[in-house]
Order: sequence, then C-alpha cells, then structure tokens
Amino acid sequence: MKPVEPSAVVTAALDVLRPAAELKGVRLEAVMDSSAGPVQGDFQRLQQVVWNLLSNAIKFTPKDGGVHVEVKRHGSHIQITVKDTGAGISKDFLPYVFNRFSQADSSTTRAHGGLGVGLAITKSIVELHGGSVLVSSPGEGQGATFMVNLPLAATRKTTSDKPRSEVLPINVIESPKELVGLRILVVDDEPDTCEMLRFLFERSGALVETATSAQAALALIDQWNPDVLVSDIGMPDIDGYELIRRIRTQGSKRNIRIPAVALTVLARIEDRVKVLSAGYQMHVAKPVEPVELLTVVASLAALANKR
Repeated sequence: MKPVEPSAVVTAALDVLRPAAELKGVRLEAVMDSSAGPVQGDFQRLQQVVWNLLSNAIKFTPKDGGVHVEVKRHGSHIQITVKDTGAGISKDFLPYVFNRFSQADSSTTRAHGGLGVGLAITKSIVELHGGSVLVSSPGEGQGATFMVNLPLAATRKTTSDKPRSEVLPINVIESPKELVGLRILVVDDEPDTCEMLRFLFERSGALVETATSAQAALALIDQWNPDVLVSDIGMPDIDGYELIRRIRTQGSKRNIRIPAVALTVLARIEDRVKVLSAGYQMHVAKPVEPVELLTVVASLAALANKR
C-alpha cells in the first residue's frame, strides 16, 4: 500500500483495453482531474478494478455505443465512474450484481451468462482499500453506471512514490523475437478478448488463430497445428480445465504436447496449482498485462520448437 494517483491507474487500464474497444466500434471517453488524489493503495489491484469495470462496459456495449470514464475529487474521496450505453441491468438483478456465484452455480462451465466473478472481485478489492462501489441502471437496454469511491491518502505524494508496475501502452511494448512466426491459438469465449490478444500477438510477428469455444479450439488444433495454446479457464459448456485434459489425453501425437498458457481471474496459490496440475505450463492472471503475457509465451517457444 502506497500513495497512488487514480488518473495513472485509469490511464494504464485504458491503454490495455483501447484496442478491443476500437475493434468493436465502441467509443472510449475519459475525463480525468489530474489533481484528484492520491489514494493509499496497491496500483496493480486498483488497475484490476478499473480493468474489470471497463472490460464489462465494452463487452455489454454494442457497436457505435460509448463508454465514459471520469475521475474526480468528491469531498474526502476520489470518485471513479464508468458509464456505458450498453445492455443495462434489470431492476431485479441490480441487488445481486456484486454477489459471488452461489454454490449451486459455482462451476466455470455455467451455460447461463451473467456479469461474472470479476465484479465480486472488484467489490472485495475496493472494500480492502476502505472504499465502496455502487451500480445503477435505468433498466435493460439503457446502459449502466459503476461508481468507485476511494478515500484520499493521508499524505501527499512525493517524487519517490511512483507506482511499482504500470502497464505500458501496447504500441510502445518491445516484442520478444521468439514470437516471430510462432503459431498461437487464442481461446476465450469473449470475442473482444480474442481480438485484443490477436492484435497483441500479431503486432509481435506471430501467426494467430482464435476460437470462442473449446469445441472450436479442438478442431483448430487438429487442422492448424499451433505451436502454443493460450486459453481462458472460465468458459461455458467445456471449460479450460476440460479442454487441456482432452488435448493431453485424446490429442494426436503432434499436438498432445502443445505448450499451453492458462488465463484466469482466479489468482490464488491453489488456483495456480490446479491450473498447472491440469496440464498447463504457465498461469497468467487477468487482467492480462501485455508485457507479462508476451514474455510468458515467448518462454514457451523453445518447448514448441522441441515438439
């Protein structure tokens, strides 16, 4: 926990998600008071809060819609607002938006969609920072507004209080040479995430195919024979755990040993152990930091060449 400028947190999250918004045709607007802050907190975890809210807003906003982000001081608090013109939330569901999945609905293969575990994690992180998060929506089809309130830090920021790790804009990231020509299969049930990762990897010289389901991924693995698999864990019908199990036990000789990276919002030690035990070589937590993901995939290039 250290003094953090909210505007820097929001800017870092915007830099990561802007390509996905542009590909979908969603306008991103930001109004930030650079003097609003600092707050006392963890830069990366606060960035995760903003990333979760922005990614949901982009996901549920149709083409030609807009997402507006605002950072301002409100009394003794800093207020971060994310407002979209998307699908909205029904009045019946509003009280349950931040609830974690019930035991009966805790599977990562939920066929019935929802806003996901990201909002439950968001609420926990904000409350650990002594803040609160609220949601409002006029109703379905009328957009939604999420408002994060964080208390001002007791001391002002000094020149040495720089964030430990800020996400660089994608267009200034140095690409590992190992990615050039590497065939990467990206699997995620969110098309926006697939396109964002395609943009990231293709910019690095890789050849990329995407799949929005495990079934489509299995077909592509047999037909295209990728060098590396990058897969989300939480997908409907067949999740990432079952996908890697089928590859390792039922795959052809040429793809049964494909190096694989798991993407998941679940980042506890036991979650990492479960991912690695399932058959993945690496685990990367969401929100994805581009430099980390590129480095991880590049590290698997040697395994791909041996295969």
